[in-house]
Amino acid sequence: MKNKYILLGLSYLAALCSCSDDKAFEPDYLPKITSDHAMTSTVNVANKHQVIDGFASSDAWTMDYIGKYWSNNAKEGIAKLLFSQKVERGNPEGIGLSMWRVNLGGGTAEQGEASGITDKTRRVECFLTQNGTYDWNKSSGQQYFMQKAKEYGCNNFVLFSNTPPVQFTVNGKGSGDWWNNNLREDCFDDFADFLATVAKHFSDNGYNISYISPLNEPQYSWGGDGQEGCSWQHVHVVLLLPAFQPLLLFSKMARALNESLKTKGPENTMMLLAEAAKVPYLYTTDDSWADRANVIPTYFKSDSEHYLGDLERMPKLICAHSYWWDKTWDVLFDSRTKARAEADKYGLKLYQTEWSMLGEGYEDYENYDQATYMDLALSMAKVLHHDLVTASMNSWAYWTTASQEVYSQKSRFYMIRLIPTGGDYGNIADGGTYESSKNLWVLGNYSLFVRPGYYRVDLNIPEGDKKFFGSAYISPEEDKLVVVYTNINDESIQMETSIEGLNKQVVSMRQYVTSSTSDLNEVDEYLKGYIPAKSVVTMVYDLK
Repeated sequence: MKNKYILLGLSYLAALCSCSDDKAFEPDYLPKITSDHAMTSTVNVANKHQVIDGFASSDAWTMDYIGKYWSNNAKEGIAKLLFSQKVERGNPEGIGLSMWRVNLGGGTAEQGEASGITDKTRRVECFLTQNGTYDWNKSSGQQYFMQKAKEYGCNNFVLFSNTPPVQFTVNGKGSGDWWNNNLREDCFDDFADFLATVAKHFSDNGYNISYISPLNEPQYSWGGDGQEGCSWQHVHVVLLLPAFQPLLLFSKMARALNESLKTKGPENTMMLLAEAAKVPYLYTTDDSWADRANVIPTYFKSDSEHYLGDLERMPKLICAHSYWWDKTWDVLFDSRTKARAEADKYGLKLYQTEWSMLGEGYEDYENYDQATYMDLALSMAKVLHHDLVTASMNSWAYWTTASQEVYSQKSRFYMIRLIPTGGDYGNIADGGTYESSKNLWVLGNYSLFVRPGYYRVDLNIPEGDKKFFGSAYISPEEDKLVVVYTNINDESIQMETSIEGLNKQVVSMRQYVTSSTSDLNEVDEYLKGYIPAKSVVTMVYDLK
């Protein structure tokens, strides 16, 4: 039997007028539902794991255009979807993001077509002008969403840079020339001062700038016309000179930024390294040149020539992107297990700072043409699970928050779909409409309820497998427990969850479902414990 609802008839009172005006109507019988399978699970609150620092997304690449050119109703609606924590009659206004990543541009927008970047939304303004002064009116659309984030209660910002300001680059552009480091040798300190100065400006204006990330995916060259990006590859110099080591550049940049943050930056802002292009680059040199990978021991092993553990503004934290090694359960489990083991050697926290669906070959459907929007969101749910549970990551971030749906890509690269006035291929500067996606609401199954400071705790599902899994989180005060289940099966499950290790009682439970027919909506009493096919379900327990 596939997800059949067996609804018992409701017996209504014959004479409603005889009821007391202040007494709510209660039916004689509650509806019942039959599931395909029954399972049990156990939460052990006593076994605590990592602290969750936040769930995030970024303002690359379109948010500046939305903030500048779209109607107040549209951009306010988008901000509400991203940051609101309000739940009205069981329907969340948004997903309550608790971190926000802000792209510090290199000035390619001012260069226009001369930048060589063909997509204008990927050209970004720079606060530092060519004459050396700062123009804080730049990137006003991005600043709009920073302000809205703070208004809605998200005041944890990460500033990230894909390229130094173009006046500091070797080729005078915001994208590299394939092989050479594109930051001029005499501009490391200048670039570091720029990052610290921007952080100080926003800190002084009331924004909590937790981290600055100076380098993006150094394993790639970033030549060409795709986007801002700085090459940090090694170069084999002619004659008898040694190979140019990019990790030496990374450590040099980190030391320059450390000094600039101490002298020019906010008091509590730390640096965030190394935005590795995929998780294995954290712990191995396989699939990469040796001087670009094995990031964790390179930075944190005390006898490494690139050791950074002695820097005051370098936290015990490293970050990577979850691209590419995300197609199957086995690949996710293996790579995240190894990343966690390597991080544990040096006592490091791990952040996942970018994910969207870049590749092909995901195991739960044959191809993108056959996959539904919910199928794609369930692929993200699997990545989320392994990053949070297998790798014990402390933070998780989506990449491009909002974009148009083009080239039959469906929702692979957005949480919020933008529909310009001229259609999907129209001019984004002309305004338009928007709609939420299943990606947004699946992330909301975590972000809206698992707040900063929550601990992940043990969840045991004896019959769980690659298509049914979950995780659990307890608030610092131990008054709320959040359990998130993902069901990729074509069949429904009735779940009975027990709680151990806590001398408190459950006083209430609310359940929220994201599925093909529901967008993180709260279910009625008779549906509690019922997990539909192809869904993500969050159960929120109030404890006393």
